[in-house]
Amino acid sequence: MKYLAAYLLLTIGGNAAPSAKDITALLATVGIEAESERIETLIAQLAGKDINELIAEGTSKLASVPSGGASAAAAPAAGGAAAAETKAEEKKEEAKEESDDDMGFGLFD
Repeated sequence: MKYLAAYLLLTIGGNAAPSAKDITALLATVGIEAESERIETLIAQLAGKDINELIAEGTSKLASVPSGGASAAAAPAAGGAAAAETKAEEKKEEAKEESDDDMGFGLFD
């Protein structure tokens, strides 16, 4: 991922086709030792392709993946009222427990 990020940073900076040397130099500026094999693989896979088209294609593929975020966001809103009712019931029960059911004699008094 760091190699792809470096590649993208270089393309944003104006280098339309970053080389392995460019990526290695960029990563070295932040103290990352680059693996030349991985960089060469990345460059080979991206050779001759427009990075903006690849990003657009990836975005459209991600749009079709169900994320389930909407149902998860609605759950806390519905559960919030139930949680408030539960807390109120717990407070009522605590008040009962504090009563002197044992007539002042405790097990560890």
